[in-house]
Amino acid sequence: MFLLIDDRLLSFGLLFLLWIGSSRQQEEDIPHNEVKNWALKFGVDLWEFGKQVTKMSEIQRKYHEVEANVIKRDGLVLVREMAMEVKNMMDFKMNAVMRLVESAEQAAVSAPRDGNVSPKYYASHRLNSFISDEKGPAQDVFLTTNRHFDHLAVNVSLSAVLLPSGVKDNERDVASGIQWSEYLDLLFVNNYESDPTLSWQYYGATTGFLRRFPAISWPPMEGTFGASKSSHHRAVRDVYDFRMSNWFVGAANSPKDLAILIDSATYTSDRNRRLTIATAKIVLDTLGPDDYVNVYRYGENAEEIVQCFKDSLVQASPENVHEMKVALSTVKHEDTATNISAALSTAFEILHKYNRTSQGSQCNQAIMLITSDTDGPPTEVIKRYNWPHMPVRLFTYLIGGDKSPDLQNTACTNKGFYARITNADEIHNKVFEYVKVLARPMVLYQHDHPLHWSPAYVGGKSSRYGRENRGQLMTSVTAPILDRRNYTVKTANLLGIVGTDVPVEEIQKLVPPYKLGVNGYSFIVDNNGRVLYHPDLRLLPGNTEYDETLKPSYISVDLSEVELAEYDGPSAPPNNSLLLDLRRDMIDQKEGETDFTIKIHYDDMKRVTIRRHNYFYKPIEGTPFSLGLALPEGYGMFELRAEQEIKLAIVNVTEYFKGGNWKVHPDWIYCEYNSASDKFFSSPEERVLHFLARTRRPGWKWMSLRARSPSSHHKQASKPDKDSYYCDKKLVQSLVLDALVTDGFDKRETQRMHKEENENQGKGRFGVTRSFIATRSGLLRWHEHLQSEGNTEEPRFAERHARAMDSSWYKRAVDQHSIEPESFVFSVPFDAADTADPLVTATHAIFIGKGHKAPAAVVGLQFQHSSLATHFVNITSTCTGMTGCKKNCASEELDCYILDNNGFIIISERHEHTGKFFGEIDGTIMDSLVQDRIYRKVTVIDYQGTCSPQESNQSSAPRSLSDSIITTAAAFGNFLWTLTLSLNIQDLWQTTLALANDVMDDDLVFSDDEETHEFESLTPADSTDEVTSDENNVYVRFPVIAPATPASPPTTRATSAHYPMKLRACEKKTDLYILQPERLNTSGQSNPLKGKLTNCHVTGCERPFSVQKIRHTNLILLVVDTLCPCGSKQLSIEPIEALTEPGACTARRERLYRRRPPKCINYHPEEMEIKFCGSAGRLFNYSLSLMSLLFVITVRLT
Repeated sequence: MFLLIDDRLLSFGLLFLLWIGSSRQQEEDIPHNEVKNWALKFGVDLWEFGKQVTKMSEIQRKYHEVEANVIKRDGLVLVREMAMEVKNMMDFKMNAVMRLVESAEQAAVSAPRDGNVSPKYYASHRLNSFISDEKGPAQDVFLTTNRHFDHLAVNVSLSAVLLPSGVKDNERDVASGIQWSEYLDLLFVNNYESDPTLSWQYYGATTGFLRRFPAISWPPMEGTFGASKSSHHRAVRDVYDFRMSNWFVGAANSPKDLAILIDSATYTSDRNRRLTIATAKIVLDTLGPDDYVNVYRYGENAEEIVQCFKDSLVQASPENVHEMKVALSTVKHEDTATNISAALSTAFEILHKYNRTSQGSQCNQAIMLITSDTDGPPTEVIKRYNWPHMPVRLFTYLIGGDKSPDLQNTACTNKGFYARITNADEIHNKVFEYVKVLARPMVLYQHDHPLHWSPAYVGGKSSRYGRENRGQLMTSVTAPILDRRNYTVKTANLLGIVGTDVPVEEIQKLVPPYKLGVNGYSFIVDNNGRVLYHPDLRLLPGNTEYDETLKPSYISVDLSEVELAEYDGPSAPPNNSLLLDLRRDMIDQKEGETDFTIKIHYDDMKRVTIRRHNYFYKPIEGTPFSLGLALPEGYGMFELRAEQEIKLAIVNVTEYFKGGNWKVHPDWIYCEYNSASDKFFSSPEERVLHFLARTRRPGWKWMSLRARSPSSHHKQASKPDKDSYYCDKKLVQSLVLDALVTDGFDKRETQRMHKEENENQGKGRFGVTRSFIATRSGLLRWHEHLQSEGNTEEPRFAERHARAMDSSWYKRAVDQHSIEPESFVFSVPFDAADTADPLVTATHAIFIGKGHKAPAAVVGLQFQHSSLATHFVNITSTCTGMTGCKKNCASEELDCYILDNNGFIIISERHEHTGKFFGEIDGTIMDSLVQDRIYRKVTVIDYQGTCSPQESNQSSAPRSLSDSIITTAAAFGNFLWTLTLSLNIQDLWQTTLALANDVMDDDLVFSDDEETHEFESLTPADSTDEVTSDENNVYVRFPVIAPATPASPPTTRATSAHYPMKLRACEKKTDLYILQPERLNTSGQSNPLKGKLTNCHVTGCERPFSVQKIRHTNLILLVVDTLCPCGSKQLSIEPIEALTEPGACTARRERLYRRRPPKCINYHPEEMEIKFCGSAGRLFNYSLSLMSLLFVITVRLT
């Protein structure tokens, strides 16, 4: 018995020793001390070598030698100065418009009222067309390419007239308006000479013609700059009917609440259905963000066509209008009696509710009744709700059918208008009548000309260097032209709208980025909380619609959608409430300051950082806008003052700018001529050198104050001299000092030193290809050490990084300084795995100052990735300890990675991992790093996301076609396309494709212009069928329809080069990651953090890993044991569409605060005397009837 017990104890002891041995073996799976040593050596090597190559110490010393001072920024003083400059610029534009108002009204009064008018004018479509026909001769006008006017060929001494489709110049009112408006040319020219920054000026007449200055041909002739390869192929498209645009309607009418009632009985026939949908859509097109609207279908009762707009009027923002347009196609006919009384009661109730509760526009209110029923509504309902004061106007639209005296009487007795619509061509004109009616009170008062600022839109071409092919943000300021002529019959005619476009780039010039410093920025908010510009305002690619039709697509992005507040925790005030307070103050045009923490994303939303910002804001008086500044807390509140007085310079300062290895920020205004279009420089560097040379001439003056706008438009601004200029003395002299400090960085005398370094360390160890420095004044210098063979196709470094301070490597380096001052920020391209030998970029921020410090420059270098990886392998393949180690990164038991501060792989044993997010490679370990608080997961919502039509649309409106039907239709279309190729029957293809598009349009077309279904919409608008030929054959490549595919990960890329799908707006979200370096640096000791994955395999084995911060970098070394075959999930940072609950299409935005425009003109007592309120119309449309009759005769003869 005793022996038995001893045997058991012996067995237990052996098992215990085995367990201890196993534990010790597991502890030795990763040599943690070696991991620490590897990371330390790698980081120190990189830091020491980087210091030598970039000469950062020498540059820092030079800044101290020139007695650079660090001063505190006063944000409120700064925002006041900048707001004053922006106001001055906007005053120039508003005064120009008001001068046009006075001249236009006077010209109209003085114009003869002869019955027969045959005006002679310049028609854009005939300028230099060299075609004469029955419509008139071609008009030869000298046109010159002008960078200021979208790089188009223009004539700045006259205007030209554009005629949208359906507008004829032989109509009496059109001809008369063209004739008297010719007198505006003198004002156009005078305004432009007084303010050379003035953009397009125009007069849009209510009769439908557009007079635009300067004159251009139509379609536009593009100049040298910005001309696309296919510009000479571009199809001729009619100018958009501008009378539906916000710049026109917003100036013509005060804000309005509309309830649109659609009789479901109009959907009984396909023809009436299309007319009804098109009419409702065009009414919606006339609305803007100051208006409120809802659309109801009615049969037995009335209900909203968009369910999440129930019991409400919603702001007529582009996204809400789009929601209603999509839903219009889903309305179904009901075989029940229509109850128009119930429908009117619903509309009156919602309008009265909004009026009583101070919601909505608090101005005009109207009901738009669209019906095919010739019987008018019962007067009892109207009397009960609307008489005697008639606060709600009634507009009636009869679709098809016979004339309806009842509907006409309903409109006439309720201050509205009646129209009968029988074909699509007349819809625009018939709908536009309501705009003229709402303008009557303003016309009758005769003295108010409210100025209207439109929302931002993408129009024209940028005038910035290197961005000539890109569209630019614009806004328009417009004012109404009232008819002051006397008539025998009481009338109140709105003649039209005058205005000018204001490029946002011109506004941004007045808020110089260098005054805000790195990571500081400015933005402008309007009375609706929408941003006019913001660094995170992202534009959809291309602006073909505007280029070809002048139709603006307005942008609607709220401040709360670009400033992404971060939640600090329950103990701190929620940042989101502070953001909404900032938004409210700016909308109410208050002055103030605040601060809170926000999330900033970089690099196409692949990186994120958390930063606290100080905000300063100030109203731009006389406009609906407020200017805001955001400055990073800490370094952002200090700036480096260091200038070189050019007049006191010992040498000619241009000596500091020798050679070709330097650039200046192309968007910053160092100096420029006021008439920039007359003085063109091929590059911003040429312009800087030109003005630096001028500073040496006798009598030089800095001219750092821009021209002041007169206090009133009655006072004419003095015309600037043709050679007048503006120079920013502070910026130019800072640039000269930076050039002095960095002089020699790219010179030949340093090449010997660089060559020695390359031979001793760089070439053999790191493979440095380039070093560079970018300064606070926008100066960029670089030195080429050796050419990387794997990057011959890569754009030149300077072209990609001329806007250095806007680059993420510059911004991240400055942010890194507060985390670890003596460190570099490393990064590789996200597509590095696709390149044989990609470049690694390392940057370091140089701060100047003894107490408070301010960033002066960022130095950097680029390595060959292969050389850097080899150096890493050499270090991690050896053991530095006395006892030695059994495993290292060269052994199969360990996987070693270097990750950056956002979780991207810089170095891996497998090249195909380079540049990828580590979570895609090993999501299980990444999750563990998040749980261990080494990385922090940050959810970022992209409110400006775009999704392809194939993705599921979280719309509240039901879909009218199932995905399977759409897929089948597309596949059938491709079959027909193949058949077409084999038979070479282009006409059959066009007809079939047009029909297919007509079927799919309601679901898949996501532009605002949805009332037409044309074959052209299936091809890129700026291209035509490509024709190639050889000696005997001609080959025509027709567009191909891409078949609908199942829901796939969101993408913003077009699905086909020949058929770019129209993207739809959607909200996306993604999880991004930020390294928490303090977690790896406890008690001042940078020790490895040991982790272990347990129970990750059926064998019960464990997978240890070790994480070590790499000193002097933004990197970590991650070593993972590979013996335990743990399964690994994948994490993705690709944004996905955020699933929304029903009703989310309006709830978030509709709760946001807004301020109404200050003026409302909706009533005049004499309006009741105006009798014209629409005609009952003729029984037939003669042109249509004649065509039908000819068709019948032809068929019978056949």
